[in-house]
Amino acid sequence: MIVPFTKMQGIGNDFMVVDAISQPVYLNQGQISQLAHRNFGIGFDQLLMIEAPQHPEADFHFRIFNADGSEAGHCGNGARAVAKYVRQKGLTWKRELRLSTNTATMNTVMEDNGLITINMGKPRLEPEKIPLRFAQQSETYMIDAEGIRYKIGAVSMGNPHCVLQVEDIDKAAVGKVGPILSHHSYFPAQANVGFMQVVKSNEIKLRVFERGVGETLACGTGACAAVVAGRLQKILDEKVKVTLPGGSLWIRWAGKGSPVYMTGPAKVVFEGQIDV
Repeated sequence: MIVPFTKMQGIGNDFMVVDAISQPVYLNQGQISQLAHRNFGIGFDQLLMIEAPQHPEADFHFRIFNADGSEAGHCGNGARAVAKYVRQKGLTWKRELRLSTNTATMNTVMEDNGLITINMGKPRLEPEKIPLRFAQQSETYMIDAEGIRYKIGAVSMGNPHCVLQVEDIDKAAVGKVGPILSHHSYFPAQANVGFMQVVKSNEIKLRVFERGVGETLACGTGACAAVVAGRLQKILDEKVKVTLPGGSLWIRWAGKGSPVYMTGPAKVVFEGQIDV
């Protein structure tokens, strides 16, 4: 099976984007994992499969697969890539699109400066909806792991997120603590783990360990979750610049009951086709 694809990235979070509307494409978990390999495949953090809309309110549906072949529910950087892809490929000429995933529906707007703003929806804060094994909702939670107690924020942005505040992002033990918290029993569906350094009330630095991927250069839903967690703890403003290793995003959240808005870039790296 020959699969045409476009390699895209959003501040370093890279994707293999496939049009599954114009052609039938079926990939199993093993094939996706092989394609994601950076030495023996194309190399990517996530595979984005663009499909026809599943309900009349959406313009397109897309599925998200992590580098290990597991399926994710939401990807903010990926949504920006999809919004740019469908316009560049002539699948639509709309500047405003409604995109659906398995867990969320997002409105996207192509701005005049080339950046893309996405309504990421309302964050889910109830433990059972994250999911998180705590009985009561709280702004912070205490988790014990390997003899250390961690104070975290927990948010779902379509994917479960654990947010940990650190003093120095460069010294954060992302590779060690990330998998420990990601696979903690309190997160039955695992979690993406964000390490957040507060620079000032309208600016943070962030590194994210993503479930099924490892540390990535960027994570859109992770940036949203970090700002939500910081806002709930009353340490961040409504609009925050989030600097990740791959670049910056601008996140805006008015507070409980309001959706989160994310603005950032998406770029094409190259196009090709591969025999699967």
